[in-house]
Amino acid sequence: MVDKGYLLTDEQMQHFIVNGYINIKTDFPPDFHDAIFQQAEAVFEKEGNPGNNLIPRIPDIQEIFDHPVVDGALTGLVGQNYYTHPHRHCHYNPPGSSGQRLHKDSWTRRRHPTRWVMAFYYPQDTPEERGPTGVLPQSQCYNTEPDNGQNELPLAGEAGSMTIVHYDLWHRAMPNRTEANRYMMKFLFTRMEEPQEPSWNNEGTEWTPADDGQQLMWKHLWAWHSGTVNGEPTSANGAIPELISTLHSESESACLNAAYALGAMGEAAVPALMDTLRDESETVRRNASYALSVIGAPAVSALIDAASDDNEGVRVIAVDALGDMGSAAQDALPTLIQATQDESAEVRKVAVEGVGLVAQSCSTAVPALTQALNDADEWVRRNASLALARIGSKAEAGLPALKAALKDENRYVRANAAHTLHRIGTPEARDILMHFLTTSRWCPSTTWESGY
Repeated sequence: MVDKGYLLTDEQMQHFIVNGYINIKTDFPPDFHDAIFQQAEAVFEKEGNPGNNLIPRIPDIQEIFDHPVVDGALTGLVGQNYYTHPHRHCHYNPPGSSGQRLHKDSWTRRRHPTRWVMAFYYPQDTPEERGPTGVLPQSQCYNTEPDNGQNELPLAGEAGSMTIVHYDLWHRAMPNRTEANRYMMKFLFTRMEEPQEPSWNNEGTEWTPADDGQQLMWKHLWAWHSGTVNGEPTSANGAIPELISTLHSESESACLNAAYALGAMGEAAVPALMDTLRDESETVRRNASYALSVIGAPAVSALIDAASDDNEGVRVIAVDALGDMGSAAQDALPTLIQATQDESAEVRKVAVEGVGLVAQSCSTAVPALTQALNDADEWVRRNASLALARIGSKAEAGLPALKAALKDENRYVRANAAHTLHRIGTPEARDILMHFLTTSRWCPSTTWESGY
């Protein structure tokens, strides 16, 4: 259990919701971080980038994520029992590099609630000239580079600096204009449980306005984190036809304003939004889906109908919107389960993910998800294994399929299956997990120079 003294404050949470990042610092001494830097130098020189084996090769890194400051921040952002995803990477920025272009990573569909975050850790002093990561604050909800005038922020700092960012924040490696190597160690974390109440030190329930033109969006995300979304409709400026028209705007900022204004109108906006799901533009359909997700339960029935549409694009966006609602879409669970058998791999992919968000309180979806572990599409299997992990202790009926998934050709299916066994926690699940861990044990000190 995390020490409440290390949880984030309301002010820190609101900063993250708006800006998409938060800086934190542990109290390890400088020589601790220098030792990690020196180990990274040795590993890169002898073996190259360790990729997902970053912590096995440099075990001291785990102490950082065990620190209560880091644990408290992650708990606030992605809830208790968050999952340390098996993907991690050491981003090497060599002397004289020209840096990267701004980009988003591509593991998940673009959703605004915080279900995924990344942690960027620097083991060495990283002033701006040494090529830190640059981020665009407030860009996490934008699918294109923001048009709201935000400037790039260098995540510069001393050794041991860490920044936790929303998964969809626009970012890049900046040019390294020094003669020294720069390492940034990236880790992924994902939420296991939809919010039911604040997971930080919440002392007030009101959103503190930020004067940036996206008040409805930030206020909704604050409510989502607090576990209080999808209440009564609230007032919003504009008439429905005009707001629908704005969803087509070339300004993504205007589109987001319109989407959340429509969402605030509730059920009255559903018919027009459902018509918009047939738009030829995927961007417009996505904007409409944001509004429908905000509306929640009053939009479920219409989205259930759309989930069986002849048009694949309509089915994808309808199923995705239902999943994004989480527990508000309980009535759609049979529809989502049926969609896990859709002829379209893209529909199946979002369906199994959505099932894991909607069905966390019951075992109803376990048979469909265990069947999805055999899907020919790698991403369907990956999402199904993570969905089962979110269902956790209620997924016990899936033990035989999870045991088989430990031999899947995809490393993330195997890892997610192992985490599901841990969360199920029965003696049988523990025995399967321990056998898997014992037979797959990797020893970081065993090399061609020292075989035993």
